[in-house]
Amino acid sequence: MRHLRLPAGDAMPVLGQGTWGMGERAARRADEIDALRHGLDLGLGLIDTAEMYGSGGAEEVVGEAIAGRRDEVFLVSKVFPHNAGRRAAVEACERSLRRLGADHLDLYLLHWRGGTPLEETFEAFDQLRADGKIRHFGVSNFDPDDMAELFGTDLGRECATDQVLFNLTRRGVEWDLLPWCAQREVPVMAYSPIEQGRLLGAPVLRKVAERHSATPAQIAVAWVLAHEGVCAIPKAATRQHVAENAAVLDIELSDADLADLDAAFPAPSGPVPLEIL
Repeated sequence: MRHLRLPAGDAMPVLGQGTWGMGERAARRADEIDALRHGLDLGLGLIDTAEMYGSGGAEEVVGEAIAGRRDEVFLVSKVFPHNAGRRAAVEACERSLRRLGADHLDLYLLHWRGGTPLEETFEAFDQLRADGKIRHFGVSNFDPDDMAELFGTDLGRECATDQVLFNLTRRGVEWDLLPWCAQREVPVMAYSPIEQGRLLGAPVLRKVAERHSATPAQIAVAWVLAHEGVCAIPKAATRQHVAENAAVLDIELSDADLADLDAAFPAPSGPVPLEIL
C-alpha cells in the first residue's frame, strides 16, 4: 500500500473502500460485511462512510466488518451539515462511533457546506479531537472558494483533506482545486472514481485495459491514482470486485495510456463548478 502524508504528518492509504449504498438492504448485509473484511485482508485499510449513508446503516455494516480489527483501519466518517453545530457535531460523532463500535475516528469530515459557520463546526471538531474521539478533521465537496474561506480561519488551516467527486468524466477539479490543495499539501480524496459504473463502457478504457490485462474499472481507478496527492475510495460489494480494486496498485499507466485517456476524456480548459453526486 502506498500512502499520502496528511498535513499533521500522519499517513493515509492511497486506496481504500467506499460504502455509499451499503446498509440499505438487509439481504445484502452479509455480502457487504464480507467484502469489507476481504478488503482488510488485502490491505485496503482505509474505509470511508458517513452518517448519511443508509441513515446510519452503512456505519453499522462497517462496525460489524471491523469488529476486532480496528487497528487495521484508517476510519473515516462524515457529518451532515444540519448536524454541524458546536454541540450537534459532537453528538453526531458520538452516534457514529456507537454505530461503528469504535472509540475514535481517524478522520471526520463535514459532508458538504451548510448554513452553520465554519468556525463553529471546526471548534466542535477541535473539541472532538481534544477528547480523543477523532484524530483529524476535514471537509467534503468544498470548492476552491470554500477552501480559501476555510483557510482564513485558524482551525481551518488544519484541514486534513477535501473529499470530492473526481473521475475521467468529472475532471473540473484539475483546473483549480487540485493545484490549490497541492500548493498547501492538502490531500484530496476522490469519491466515485468509476462514476458509479457509467463510464466503463468507453472503448478507450477497454483498449487501455487490454494492454494491462486489466478491467476498465481498474484503469479508471488507476487514472485517478496517477494524480499526485490524490487517494481513491471505490466501493465494492463483492469479494471479486474488492480483489480487482486492490490489484489497481500494481498498474502503472504509460504516457501513451494517459494520452489516449486524455483524448477521449479531455481535461478542463477553464474553471468548472464543483460537481457533486
